[in-house]
Amino acid sequence: MRYHSPIQVLLVCPLVIVASVIVLESQFTITVNEDRLINAQNEPQNWLLMNGDYGSQRYSKLAQINRDNVENLRLVWALALGGMQDTGQNGPENEVNPLIDNGFMYTTDGWGTVYKIDARHPDKGEFIWITDPGVEHEGNRSRTRGIALWEELVVANLPDGRVIAINRDTGEIVWDHEIAAVNEFGGREAFRAAPLVADGTVLIQNGSGDAGTRGWVAGLDVATGEERWRWYVVPEPGQPGSETWKDDHNAWKTGGGGVWQTGSYDPESNLYIFGTGNPYPIYDAEYRPGDNLYTDSVVAIDVATGERAWHFQYTPNDSWDYDEVGIHMLYDIAIDGQFRKVVGHYARNGFFYSVDRTNGAFIKGAQYVNDLTWTSGLDPVTGRPLDYDPNLDVQIYNPEARALRADRDVMKRACPTWHGGIAHQPLAYNPVKQIAYGVGTEGCFSQTGATVVPLSPDGGVDREASERREYSSDLYYGSVTAFDAVEHKVIAKAVTDIEVRSGVINTAGGLVFTALQDGWVVAYNDETLQELWRFNVGTPLKGAPVTYSIGPKQYIAVQASGRHLHPVKYDNLENSSYLFVFALDR
Repeated sequence: MRYHSPIQVLLVCPLVIVASVIVLESQFTITVNEDRLINAQNEPQNWLLMNGDYGSQRYSKLAQINRDNVENLRLVWALALGGMQDTGQNGPENEVNPLIDNGFMYTTDGWGTVYKIDARHPDKGEFIWITDPGVEHEGNRSRTRGIALWEELVVANLPDGRVIAINRDTGEIVWDHEIAAVNEFGGREAFRAAPLVADGTVLIQNGSGDAGTRGWVAGLDVATGEERWRWYVVPEPGQPGSETWKDDHNAWKTGGGGVWQTGSYDPESNLYIFGTGNPYPIYDAEYRPGDNLYTDSVVAIDVATGERAWHFQYTPNDSWDYDEVGIHMLYDIAIDGQFRKVVGHYARNGFFYSVDRTNGAFIKGAQYVNDLTWTSGLDPVTGRPLDYDPNLDVQIYNPEARALRADRDVMKRACPTWHGGIAHQPLAYNPVKQIAYGVGTEGCFSQTGATVVPLSPDGGVDREASERREYSSDLYYGSVTAFDAVEHKVIAKAVTDIEVRSGVINTAGGLVFTALQDGWVVAYNDETLQELWRFNVGTPLKGAPVTYSIGPKQYIAVQASGRHLHPVKYDNLENSSYLFVFALDR
């Protein structure tokens, strides 16, 4: 078996200690059933889903740690998860936060090893079991963004394309299936998002669109791991949306649209609502004329059948890498005096969108980044970019910001940067104050045109014959943004000297927590974004903070491990895989 039992993990300890841990565990174990997940916000002592709740609000009702005492927050314990795992600048990438259920933590590392931790002691965490599914380090890109809990199972997707379910009491693997594959042109599918379990279905997605594959979402039977259905982002010829791929070389086969952040779930409609990535090839819009559905979109699919219910596309015929895989928050508010069921989204293209989650209709949009030049605004009725021309197969938008094939020797400057305003980082929404919080990048970039050559009329990309773009970035810095979801306007913004590649949480204590690539954990006033506290853990942070409580005591947890991309001055930091836990010292 490719797992360690509790006895194997704690072999250096007396067996009686192992037994006592197991007995104590049974006293605190409660099944994570569907009702608990639907009502996760009513259990602020726990953190049951990667994004806090099915609506991805990442809001906690805990308030012991607040604006008045956050300065007294201290590191109370840390735990190495696999120790140092240095695989260079690009690994292991672990943009994850732990899940917490009644004092027990469940988490994973960059290679897909899963851990159960006893976190009930105020100043230490102890392993209950460690399950190593045997991912080969050679040839696998070490990356994970989380796990899921469902009844007695811990579900994880792995860097080698497998999805596994683990018994959460014993650490034994219950089922193990290879789901991701390699397409006919050698493009490798891969998981870039945590699984989500809804209505007895494990929802997983292929996030490797930039490798020349088609993004997809699949539904697996949670009891067996057997695949029930699969929906592809880029449609085949003859399917709805295929008419928006107007080339003659089967660009759809390598069309991109990866899904690399966990979506949200609406139990009332049984819809899974998620964002899709950019079309591929990324920077040559003339290779794939048309709007390129369903890339750069928010899509809702029926969890029972896998059928698309609705969609809304943000940037048709994209060539800036404005993929919209980021968090889509679900909430109910009144906008312009009308009560709406809303999908709220900080888009990579620099606008904040409100979309009706019953039908995908555009409600409202507004700019949230400091600099935006790729288009002049949004149509107030349709939500399409104002410069969109329905008569064109290759969109021009702002000609000063749009690099096409003819611009091979000309740099075209566009804002926001190709990293977008906000990419895939976990966001937060305060349902009381109706404020949405985002973290990301402020800046612009310049690029020349690219020319991609098809491998053959049957599809594929001839990488050797293609001409790549040249690019450079400027005005690069990070930000935390507070956005009024009713009035659709920015109400506060905090600037950081490094782009924020982690995520945020918001608490009833009036705080917003985030983490930075240079090792800082930071707390802000949630109305003004005034910085109130920070602590450096000495290793890069790309995991989002979470909060939970044991009895009356509230804790903040954040997980380290992940490449640090920008700026390069922080490349001297050692990648490590650690879990850090904070609490008030009095």
